[in-house]
Amino acid sequence: MHDMNQIVGKSNVLFIILDTLRFDIAQQELAAGRTPFLASVLPAGWEERHAPGSFTYASHCAFFAGFLPTPARPGMHERLFSLKFAGSETTGTSSYCFDTPDIVSGFADIGYRTICIGGVGFFKKQNPLSCVLPNLFQESYWQPEFGVTDTESTRHQVEFAIELLEQKPDQKVFLFMNLSALHQPNCHYLPGADDDTLASHAAALRYIDSQLPPLFQALNQKGDTFVIISSDHGTTYGEDGYIGHRLGHEKVWTIPYADFHLTRGSLT
Repeated sequence: MHDMNQIVGKSNVLFIILDTLRFDIAQQELAAGRTPFLASVLPAGWEERHAPGSFTYASHCAFFAGFLPTPARPGMHERLFSLKFAGSETTGTSSYCFDTPDIVSGFADIGYRTICIGGVGFFKKQNPLSCVLPNLFQESYWQPEFGVTDTESTRHQVEFAIELLEQKPDQKVFLFMNLSALHQPNCHYLPGADDDTLASHAAALRYIDSQLPPLFQALNQKGDTFVIISSDHGTTYGEDGYIGHRLGHEKVWTIPYADFHLTRGSLT
């Protein structure tokens, strides 16, 4: 457990959601050496956790209220971030507690520049619903090339993030990115595939892995950075007759998670 009181205010924070990534596929690709960049930065591999929601909107509302995915083991698990409210049983001495309605405004209140680079439809800002999550941030961005149908969505999102990081170099940043590449449709990451499958899901993860190094290098040059990488929910590809998510299947609720602290200049 990190003591977030020693990190918040001193380090940048990068929060990446690999939208729809399943735990079993994340583990499989890591073990097989097919996500080499993630393997190089994840200190202990992927941790198995349970999502707070079965689809994007529900999980992200929980995340921004300080409820990150819960470790998939019994016990009371102290949270990294919390919001002040009486009776919280998972706010501990190592938790950073904000007196705000959400952690995003909490970071802004202590001087962080808060940035959202959206991916899936709940971040499009094209209707009132898809403005709710982005509007928590001081700056929020979505472009069609960040979305689920663009085969180079992660590259576009990373390049855009790096451009933003070059601005205001001395200000701490809370950078949130919802990476859309894994979300259906993902068959375009598997040559010759016409349908989304577990194999194309894995291929999408390999694509994301190949695009992340420049982002981490940019943040590593900016300063110490606390990193959270997680899924928001999994999805089904025919298991027990189910397709998709927003349902109570084990493959939807069980997700990969990792957090770690990178010191400035530690990446070569």
